[in-house]
Amino acid sequence: MNSIWTATADMPSFAPLDGDLNTDTLILGGGMAGLLCAHYLDRAGVDYALVEAGRLCGGVTGNTTAKLTFQHGLLYGKLLRTFGPERARLYLEANRAALGRFRELCRDIDCDFQERDAYVYAGGDCRELDRELEALSRLGFPAELVRTPELPMPTAGALKFPKQAQFHPLKFAAAIARDLRIFGDTKVLELGRGTAVTNRGTIRAKRMIVATHFPLLNKHGAYFLKLYQHRSYVLALENAGSLPGMYVDQKETGLSFRNSGELLLLGGRGHRTGKPGGGWRELEDFAQRHYPQARIAARWATQDCMTLDGVPYVGQYSRRTEGLYVATGFNKWGMTSSMAAAELLADLLLGRANPYEELFCPSRSVLRPQLAANAWQSALGLLTPTAPRCPHMGCALKYNAQEHSWDCPCHGSRFGEDGELLDNPATDDKRM
Repeated sequence: MNSIWTATADMPSFAPLDGDLNTDTLILGGGMAGLLCAHYLDRAGVDYALVEAGRLCGGVTGNTTAKLTFQHGLLYGKLLRTFGPERARLYLEANRAALGRFRELCRDIDCDFQERDAYVYAGGDCRELDRELEALSRLGFPAELVRTPELPMPTAGALKFPKQAQFHPLKFAAAIARDLRIFGDTKVLELGRGTAVTNRGTIRAKRMIVATHFPLLNKHGAYFLKLYQHRSYVLALENAGSLPGMYVDQKETGLSFRNSGELLLLGGRGHRTGKPGGGWRELEDFAQRHYPQARIAARWATQDCMTLDGVPYVGQYSRRTEGLYVATGFNKWGMTSSMAAAELLADLLLGRANPYEELFCPSRSVLRPQLAANAWQSALGLLTPTAPRCPHMGCALKYNAQEHSWDCPCHGSRFGEDGELLDNPATDDKRM
């Protein structure tokens, strides 16, 4: 169940740490966010090191659908209602600038970069699209409402964002990683003030960036309440035709479409990790109905950290952790969010002003409706008397029959049938 990116990229390998190390800045996590942080610090001449417990981009980055867009579903109307026009405009500007940075970098990297229009479509009426269009108009962005005859099922219309993009994420990551200071197969076992104990030695650093998808420190920041994880699925279809753009349903559980070469990537049918969901079965049923001549070339799944308010947490880990920073909660839009996060963190570490610092601040208000849902799910998981249990915080695990894994509905850790850790925030295998 490897993604097409993993199967078609020549990722560089890096030797593990060999003994103790002193550095100015330590980056934990070798996904897109961690790599881009290292890239910007390297360009600035900062003394840094990046450690990755497994293989580079072996987690969420290797399983993305790799859309480079600031069209993040029907988000901008929500941001206007939650934060007001100034912060909503900042979010749009941060992600539009991130797309521009990718465009600049990809000019010199062979990573299948292609400009594409992005669409969020409605299966029923267009009232929600109309409201989003009005919100975007207030923010000064020229989106437009169009019909979508290209999709295989009836739609009421779609909101079009012109001149977005798509690419091969691992070809891009491989190119920027080759000259960076990276230690592979180096797992952080314990994180303290200025010290990271790994399985290969102890690293002392003045500053640290936690870019491990889900933050690994529970005693600071309350990320176990501020985040939950969402699982979604992808089929790569041969002989399914070509679409001129990238498409995503306005509904969270809907479908997404984009081409990669001769393949059509059909994604979606997501659900909270540890909860029931349609998964590949529903995608297969859809493909059989609408692409009867198609053949499944690959399938994979991915996992996304979701915040309370739809905006990532990027900045100081908590108010009490000076020198410790975090990048997490990309809400399914990890590519532009990773770029925006890396630029913000580089500015913070270099003492430069950044207009997005307050917008992404991890210590902003948690008084959002999702907080109660997260707290309820955690309490339910802790009180459920069944075994096995997650070593992260002790919640009862649920069996995922489609993926043959044990998943935590509280915080999203996942384990193989043999107990091997598949996804964090847990840091250890589970004894089954």
